[in-house]
Amino acid sequence: MAAEGNSNYCELVPARLVETAWQLQRRVLERFPTSGLARVCGEVAATMRRVERIEAELAQPHLGLRALIALFVALLATVVFILGWNFFSTLRGGFEKWSELLQGLEAGVNNLGFIAVAIWFLWQLEPRRRRRKALKSLHGLRSLAHIIDMHQLTKDPEMVTRPPQDATVSSPSRAMTPFELVRYLDYCSEALALLSKAAALHVQRFEDRETLAAVGDIEDLTDGLSRKIWQKITILDRVLARGESCTPDGRGAAR
Repeated sequence: MAAEGNSNYCELVPARLVETAWQLQRRVLERFPTSGLARVCGEVAATMRRVERIEAELAQPHLGLRALIALFVALLATVVFILGWNFFSTLRGGFEKWSELLQGLEAGVNNLGFIAVAIWFLWQLEPRRRRRKALKSLHGLRSLAHIIDMHQLTKDPEMVTRPPQDATVSSPSRAMTPFELVRYLDYCSEALALLSKAAALHVQRFEDRETLAAVGDIEDLTDGLSRKIWQKITILDRVLARGESCTPDGRGAAR
């Protein structure tokens, strides 16, 4: 997904990711209309739309907060000016003892230190606000990735190679053919890939070390879950290459 009108394809376009997510849900509905995965993919698409808004908010400055910070900084600068003026006025008048001069310098340094800390705190308000919004959104992506993993957890390749007589009452359904199971797992992998791209959007125009680390964790999570899925797909591809599957009566059948 690249920026529209950008021939270098160097930037993710949130709107295109949203479009891809909705298309994935339609594909799942067309092949597995009654599956829970279709509803999960719908949640992925809705999440992508929320991330699109968040990405725009993270890139835009909070003008009201900046104006408030500028006002406080101006007030603190005024305080510094007044303290400095009073100190130099007293200095010109002279000191009876050197201890009075040292006490005045110590008080001035302490006040400047407190003011510097206050300015630094105010300066970090906007980045902290953005970070809090980004981390909350990323937490939702992490939870959704685990939900997708739960949907593929029982989709074992042995479901299409082991006779149904081995099943128990609590065994998962084995109604899918190898081809259908491959498509189901592939949809899960695509949904995880979309979540990874959604995570990357949070730092596309917002540079923050803590948020970048959280994005990296989600990318590692989705990559690890996708590897598990593709291990299953590889096994199923071998089954399809042999042209064998297991029919409801337990006999192998070419497909």
